[in-house]
Amino acid sequence: MDSFLAALAGFGDPYLVGVVIFGTLGGVLVGAMPGLSSTMATALLLPFTLTMDPIAAIALLSALYCAGTFGGSITAILVNAPGAPPAAATAFDGYPLAQKGYAGKALGMAAVSSVIGGIFSIIVLIVAAPLLSRVAYSFGPPEYFALAVFGLSMLATISGESALKNLIGGALGVLVATVGMDFTTGIERFTFGNWELSEGIGFIPVMIGLFAGAEFIKQSGKLNLKKVAVPINAVKLPTRQDIRFCLGTIARSCGIGSFIGLLPAEGGTVAAMMGYAEAKRFAKDKSEFGKGDLRGIAGPEAANNAATGAAMVPTLALGIPGSATTAIILGALMVHGLRPGPHLFTEQPTLLYSIFLAMLIANFAFAAFGFVGAKFFARITLIPTTYLWPAVFVLACIGAYALEQALLDVWIMISAAVLGFVMQRFGFSAAPVIMGLILGELVEGTLKQSLIIFDHSWLGFLERPIVVTFLALTLLSMSLPVIAQYRARRRRLASQS
Repeated sequence: MDSFLAALAGFGDPYLVGVVIFGTLGGVLVGAMPGLSSTMATALLLPFTLTMDPIAAIALLSALYCAGTFGGSITAILVNAPGAPPAAATAFDGYPLAQKGYAGKALGMAAVSSVIGGIFSIIVLIVAAPLLSRVAYSFGPPEYFALAVFGLSMLATISGESALKNLIGGALGVLVATVGMDFTTGIERFTFGNWELSEGIGFIPVMIGLFAGAEFIKQSGKLNLKKVAVPINAVKLPTRQDIRFCLGTIARSCGIGSFIGLLPAEGGTVAAMMGYAEAKRFAKDKSEFGKGDLRGIAGPEAANNAATGAAMVPTLALGIPGSATTAIILGALMVHGLRPGPHLFTEQPTLLYSIFLAMLIANFAFAAFGFVGAKFFARITLIPTTYLWPAVFVLACIGAYALEQALLDVWIMISAAVLGFVMQRFGFSAAPVIMGLILGELVEGTLKQSLIIFDHSWLGFLERPIVVTFLALTLLSMSLPVIAQYRARRRRLASQS
């Protein structure tokens, strides 16, 4: 209680409240801009938070994370261009509804559903994170190794259509994590005689390059692309009848989003797609889906916002990212000298309550910004890309250089940008690479510690019940995509015969 009161008192400082409001406004702006995303913005902003107090820095990034998820729905509804990947499902019914002249109604339902989903996720975060942290006290290196391997196996479903490509991306991230000196043996690996690589490749330049740099290269080929906005007069609050019509969908999506968010490496995009699919599956009348059904907006918006707070649970309690953006927030915690995991709850309780309050304030603030400024946010899509993306590239270079003041990090960022662009062209996602990079060091370190504990006997892993449980879940998560593909092939062959 004392920690909560201390955090609450901290928000009596106008500076901290201003930081959260700024992060919220920035998140909505970034989310509403097609091509930009909260993940990219968080990666760009992280180096600039180094001079801030840790509480203010993490509160800023958390607020941006929450608001960016909602911001994507604005342009998804008005111009059929989702500003963020989780808003892609919102466009299925949001844009057709806007074309019918109900853009204000669609945006109102998106805002209300997002706030409900976001608040529900914060409740899950407040309840589940401390409980999970208590369980984590019984974790040793073998348990953390098994958990990290399970997190890597979940990359099969994190994004994209190919589970194999996602796993290849994760393996590439783990490979990059091995660059530098092995602190167990003192042997340098993949440094090619460059002493600057002896401490490894920093994840911040790689993150900035894969998300911001790759998108810069991609957008350079779309300079003449124009989008036509749907006219909007004002955002309208949903009526009681609308809320009653969508209440079951919202409640269901809150549960779906929270469950998906709790899984390591999953995130809002998966939650939104599942929320939309389940909204359609449970609907008695499916004829309006894809043509402008309010449930097609309420479902994905409640789900993707419910995933935000839930994704912070494994991030804070176990040090295992729940999504691509929380991987960056996890990096921010480490950069500021904070140790994610169960000890965070005993060593920094005020920080945790500050994160909870920041996300709560952000949820109400982005709803207010959405109602008041949706028309303005829709117009920012008209910013010429010839000005926008060069500015993003400059910020990317500054952000990569800022952490260590090393030009090598700028070259790493540029190399990661080219790699990310090539990966996109061949259907690979950047998110698995980031997850592999974050989890790679944990996998390698805990594996070596575990083998020392077991006197280099692999059978020791099978004597730990938690390890066996996570390894079984790993096998299950690896086999599910294969089973799904097999069943889809069987159905396709049956329909052809």
